[in-house]
Amino acid sequence: MMGMPGGGGQPGPQGPAGTKDQLYLNGERVSGQEVRTQNVTAALSVANVVKSSLGPIGLDKMLVDDLGEVTITNDGATILANLEVEHPAARVLVQLSEMQDKEVGDGTTSVVILASEMLKRANELVKNSIHPTSIMSGYRLAMKESIKFIKDQLAVKTDKIGREVAFNIAKTTLSSKIFGRESEFFANLAIDAMTMVKTESADTGKPVYPVKSVGIIKQHGRSFKDSQLIHGYVMYGGRAGQGMPRTIKNAKIACLDIDLRKSKMQMGVQVVVTDPKKLEDIRQKEADITRDRIKLLLNAGANVVFTTKGCDDMAIKYFVEAGALAVRRCKKEDLRRISKLTGAQMMITFADMDGNESFTPDMLGTADEVIEERFADDDHIVIKGGKNQSACSVLLRGANMHMLDEVERSLHDALCAIKRALESASVVPGGGAVESALSIHLENFATSLGSREQLAIAEFASAMLVIPKQLSVNAAQDASDMVAKLRAAHNASQTDPTKAEMKHYGMDCISGKIQNNLQAGIIEPALSKVKMIQFATEAAITVLRIDDMIKLAPAQEGQ
Repeated sequence: MMGMPGGGGQPGPQGPAGTKDQLYLNGERVSGQEVRTQNVTAALSVANVVKSSLGPIGLDKMLVDDLGEVTITNDGATILANLEVEHPAARVLVQLSEMQDKEVGDGTTSVVILASEMLKRANELVKNSIHPTSIMSGYRLAMKESIKFIKDQLAVKTDKIGREVAFNIAKTTLSSKIFGRESEFFANLAIDAMTMVKTESADTGKPVYPVKSVGIIKQHGRSFKDSQLIHGYVMYGGRAGQGMPRTIKNAKIACLDIDLRKSKMQMGVQVVVTDPKKLEDIRQKEADITRDRIKLLLNAGANVVFTTKGCDDMAIKYFVEAGALAVRRCKKEDLRRISKLTGAQMMITFADMDGNESFTPDMLGTADEVIEERFADDDHIVIKGGKNQSACSVLLRGANMHMLDEVERSLHDALCAIKRALESASVVPGGGAVESALSIHLENFATSLGSREQLAIAEFASAMLVIPKQLSVNAAQDASDMVAKLRAAHNASQTDPTKAEMKHYGMDCISGKIQNNLQAGIIEPALSKVKMIQFATEAAITVLRIDDMIKLAPAQEGQ
């Protein structure tokens, strides 16, 4: 079924017997060129959705789901995750953008656009009767070559990444987001947050930047210029009782997953009482079980107690008397983070090996202070100065929830970009510079090959240009003109040794000029580009390998 020029045109079932595949399927079968064209069309239609949201002047998408929830976003991964895509080949692209989001955190839109462009070009080659296998091996070659070229030629090592570089990376990522004009404010916020959570990895001794340690809290009201960075981990929710203290210095923290209400009998347990006086004892004992548990906690020295379950008035009374702060109904994930931060153990039960209940001081976590503060309309608990690692939280303010959700997504992208740049310590110029340089380099590389892969690599090279083209289209510039200028600059940089610094030339979308983006501070982490090319090529190859699709009919109900 491979590569029949003009596609495998089998006559339909009504043709003479023997020409139709003798597979009597309960379903339909599409094969050859037809299925390829279908897949490519599906992939292109996915790319067309996110196309216009690429770049600093990208537009936003408004997605309304089946419940009428509205999401307004510019983030490629979010857009595609909210689309319920039917076509299997298009699903590959959706998963691709999710992958990029997980691995790098940024560049989700460009990955999809690049992959679909590669597919489109590959499909043209197949139509000109070039076997898909040689196209695939050509693409693989081109991918290896381009990654090598990025690492050798384009990537700029920044050993000690200064604040300046990190700031520019964050600014580049944020420039395409909802508050593009305010990107400096948020870029600073993101860098401060990342420097606060920096830790040394125990195995390698390299610095690691856990993005998850930055908590993001959204409160609407005020303008988003009033967002602030809070030292310490902030958790939604207030004290359980009004008599509790608001601040506790040198906190000893217990994280529980236990109910601190009056313990009742389990469902279905019946106690037959012969003596009415005993009833009172049972009630008393029920109250005492909880009291003993709380005494256990307080005797171990706990003065801050977080529990995921409830905490009734009787329990609160004991805490108030001891001057401890208790918070009930915390989220489990919050507690996990707190236990990591302070070194507390999550306790699911107090039972020990001997069948008694015990709680020892080494199960407690420590923090400098725990405060209840009021941000906007809600109470929050702030934990400052944990024992193990530092955490910080960003409090976002903004006009409405749509805005806040979008700001949160953008901030997450910025944090990931900074993390990648700081950990891998190499950056590349942005604004289409890498893509145009690769396009020129691969074209020259293709002509040096005397094998069949030559055509595929040349197509791969021209597929690269889709990114600068789209950038300039979104910026309302003349695409052909901009891309031509870019290619001229990069060609000069690769052929004429005196103009080597031109390899950092990219476009400035706002003024529509070609400039040295390394100096202009439009930079991206090198890792993000490398992964983008790897993922896009892999996805294109996955879809390209398909030459037959068999769709089974759904089973009939009621038989």
